[in-house]
Amino acid sequence: MATNTDFRPNSGFCGICVRVMKWVPVLFILCVVIWSYYVYVVQLCILTVEPYFEKIVYLLIYHVLFVIFMWSYWQTIFTPLGLVPKKFKLPNDEIEKLRRASTEHSRRMVIEAFAQNLTIYNRTENGGFRYCDKCQHIKPDRAHHCSVCGVCVLKMDHHCPWVNNCVSFTNYKFFVLFLGYSFLYCLFIVLTTLHYFILSWKHLQGEFEGSGRLHIIFLFFVAVMFAISLVCLFCYHCYLVSHNRSTLETFRAPIFMTGPDKNGFSLGKYNNFREVFGDQKSLWFLPIFSRYLFTSTFFSYLKVLKWYILYWIII
Repeated sequence: MATNTDFRPNSGFCGICVRVMKWVPVLFILCVVIWSYYVYVVQLCILTVEPYFEKIVYLLIYHVLFVIFMWSYWQTIFTPLGLVPKKFKLPNDEIEKLRRASTEHSRRMVIEAFAQNLTIYNRTENGGFRYCDKCQHIKPDRAHHCSVCGVCVLKMDHHCPWVNNCVSFTNYKFFVLFLGYSFLYCLFIVLTTLHYFILSWKHLQGEFEGSGRLHIIFLFFVAVMFAISLVCLFCYHCYLVSHNRSTLETFRAPIFMTGPDKNGFSLGKYNNFREVFGDQKSLWFLPIFSRYLFTSTFFSYLKVLKWYILYWIII
């Protein structure tokens, strides 16, 4: 998970164990992908498929899908979190005032006095500004505190254990592309192995004997199961993209001064798409950072882009 070490909620031996265990789902996915690569390339294309042209076409298309799928997965995992800018952080004297506040009304007055120069539209149920006691800052619009990462995340969608990262403003495009390309990857495997799966199942070819035959059978079933689950997730997030809505906002509508509104951030289907995929059409379907928020109230596109490039230079 890409995050700042200063914000890690776990420390010591137990914290190390927890952080290691968080990578187990990712390692499981990688093991499945490596196994599928071996079965498809070696057992199917090299040892089973006889027509030379068919073999070349299968390998070419497979590797294109494999590269773009793994690239999207990598970007989803290792893209750093979009942390709340410093201007939303309460100074020490304001934090001390909050600690001394004896009533909820006095706490609200301190928060409102600090937030009056910030452009924020989201509110709490009682109409106040959203404040994170753990991070000690005002929450920007659409930001939420992730208990797993231990920080507030900009436009948080959800924390995904399969990528060991928060799906949020900085990597949501990569996550959607990952779902789409992983579905295409599985669908391609299903379609191209179907014929050989049937032959394996019926024992019609002698070369299908042994572990190779079992590998192809299992690969077909695994690809079908993953394809079904992935297409459901992909369609769901396409729906969210078209409405400019996050998973959290679907289950709990964001609150504005006029009340809750699930469509409060919607700008129309096309502009909602551009909110996630950016304005450069040539980069829409590549896992490259290209997005910005038209209605952003927390930072500019240029600042995010500079921060993103700087991160990759450092690492």
